[in-house]
Amino acid sequence: MSEKITVPTMAELVAQGKAPEVLFWVGCAGSFDERAQKITKAMVKILHHTGISFAILGQEETCTGDPAKRAGNEFLFQMQAMTNIATLNAYEVKKIVTTCPHCFNTLLNEYPKLGGHYEVIHHTQMLQELIDEGRLKMDGGAFKGKKITYHDSCYLGRANNVYSAPRKVLEKLDVELTEMKRCRSKGLCCGAGGAQMFKDAEAGKKEINVERSEEALATGAEVVAANCPFCMTMIRDGVKHFNKEDKVEVLDLAELVARAEDL
Repeated sequence: MSEKITVPTMAELVAQGKAPEVLFWVGCAGSFDERAQKITKAMVKILHHTGISFAILGQEETCTGDPAKRAGNEFLFQMQAMTNIATLNAYEVKKIVTTCPHCFNTLLNEYPKLGGHYEVIHHTQMLQELIDEGRLKMDGGAFKGKKITYHDSCYLGRANNVYSAPRKVLEKLDVELTEMKRCRSKGLCCGAGGAQMFKDAEAGKKEINVERSEEALATGAEVVAANCPFCMTMIRDGVKHFNKEDKVEVLDLAELVARAEDL
């Protein structure tokens, strides 16, 4: 039976006169989407396992405003952002980690313009740091020798130039990393970015996620590694489109690490 972990909120820690090392920004998908909740739990296990002092905002966390901004509603975005910034600044938050590239990009690049200045890192970057510091000592585990392909999400890759950290984590898993034809700066969008996640598809001959999943399956990989809850949904649907869900797993890097560490 896995260990029961109690996750404190910022309000609870502040009431005790304590301050966490890092705030874990869970995000809307990580909070409410059943599949993304598994990624959240995996990251919590890793943070707990490595002894990092962390907390969440809990019910005080609201959407960063990314979907509203990408859909063109700047007014709603600024309302949401200012609410979050007021909360973060009230708790004197210095460092934030998140499992969502959309939250990562918005907190890092959009919030400073509105008075929200924080050190923001994506969880793949934190995983790499924990490995470099020797706090995660993976040696393949359940994935050793398996063929894995990695999907670069738009907001982590092209928008913020984070390409090496996720791949270094996969290297530590001792897997056979097989790149898709379109990867890194030439990676193909899963089809959910820019608020497309929340609207009906436009007319065309093929869905983008089907195109991308086809590329992933063409590598012959047993696992498609992702770093974004939006990408997770789109690529899983694409794999199902080809009736390959029983043969190919789509997993977030946090899930890969947690399973390798047997957490």
